[in-house]
Amino acid sequence: MRNLFILGTAESGKTAVAVGLALKLKDLGYKVAYFKPVANLTGAASRKDRDALLMKQVLEMQPDADEIAPYKAGPSYLSTYRHSETIEQLTATFEKVSSGADIVVIGGASDPSIMSTLGLDAITLARRLNAAALFIIKIKNDYSLDQTVFLNNQFSGQDIPVIGNIFNNVPRPLLAKTEGIYQQRLSERGYRTLGIIPARHDFAFPTVAEYFDTLGGEVLAGEDKLDRPVEDLIIGAMTIESALGYLRRSPNKAFITGGDRADLALAALETSTSVIILTGGLYPDVKVIARASEKGVPVILVHYDTYATMEKLSEVSKNIRPGDNQAINAAREIIDNHVNWQYIVDQLKK
Repeated sequence: MRNLFILGTAESGKTAVAVGLALKLKDLGYKVAYFKPVANLTGAASRKDRDALLMKQVLEMQPDADEIAPYKAGPSYLSTYRHSETIEQLTATFEKVSSGADIVVIGGASDPSIMSTLGLDAITLARRLNAAALFIIKIKNDYSLDQTVFLNNQFSGQDIPVIGNIFNNVPRPLLAKTEGIYQQRLSERGYRTLGIIPARHDFAFPTVAEYFDTLGGEVLAGEDKLDRPVEDLIIGAMTIESALGYLRRSPNKAFITGGDRADLALAALETSTSVIILTGGLYPDVKVIARASEKGVPVILVHYDTYATMEKLSEVSKNIRPGDNQAINAAREIIDNHVNWQYIVDQLKK
């Protein structure tokens, strides 16, 4: 059988699809392993790849996470490049990790072009690892479909089997357009749509805990509410009059402001707010902590300025954590309900 290479851009939801498909294949009686050639550790406090740790647990794999995701890449990875990081060494590690498996689900990097400089791009890896490509699409606008067609063209043009495409975490306003236009345009180009997965509030958005993992700092209130989803970010660097309109229009938001802006923090607490993030290392007025505790809203104090805080928050995306059985079961449910998994399995048999 062929292996399955799950590809897409950052925040497309590759991990959730990988978890769901791996469990489906396992349920069908296949021995399944997971391999992520290039780990993207941007913003991670640990040097272990989160997907590798997750799949090691989900699939009960024996290899260490550093073998499951052997090469590390960040924006300046060439500065720390080791000459041992070759396609030959990667293949040897893959053979070890995949020993005894019928199918290997391969996780793509945050972009298929990453490590092209070293000949470790996704097209080269797919060919070397006997894998067929499955693209996960995060639709933001029409350019997202252009990028998808481009990637399908690139892989097909290099004789890499392309199984199809899955539209993932599609916002409700874009569902009709995805079903009626995007899917049709893909088909006209000769490419198959294998699923349209609607966005879920309990699954598509990162939680307060994921923001805290990225930022660090100190939790001043709401320690037991870190599982709240965060749908939007608002910076409080305005007058209280200007802020009120934004605060009321944005549900389940993270509100970022200086620790000395008690007026803004208190105003945010009277609207739908998932977390207050106070910047500059300035402890807030005791009224803010008291009101946040009453409302059950977490308050996180960080020592970065507002700009640095926003830079770090740009790295946050929804992640399934090891042991998060609710999210793992949701990933399985998504594949059952929204993806033509039988077609994927049939194509892997060819």
